[in-house]
Amino acid sequence: QVQLVESGGGLVQPGGSLRLSCAASGSTSSINTMYWYRQPPGKERELVATITRYSSTNYADSVKGRFTISRDNTKNTVYLQMNSLKPEDTAVYYCKAGSGYWGKGTLVTVSS
Repeated sequence: QVQLVESGGGLVQPGGSLRLSCAASGSTSSINTMYWYRQPPGKERELVATITRYSSTNYADSVKGRFTISRDNTKNTVYLQMNSLKPEDTAVYYCKAGSGYWGKGTLVTVSS
């Protein structure tokens, strides 16, 4: 079993930045790929960014050049640095580990 806890969400103005964190505990040695997803209000959950154990990354087109995913394997933590935030980035952001472990999410609101 793996437990995931996200943090770092909040209210930010357009153009601002936030850094999300996802701390993993439990059977963390089994974790290879980790993911950040988001679910905007009234919409489906969508994949934002992916990072493998060896830090190979991939991004949704909508966040490329603005968001950066990283991980610290010594701390069992994955991060999402979000810059140049837009109102359409408003969503609940979820961390996922492996094929089926999810956190409870953290709300990001981008508004003036």
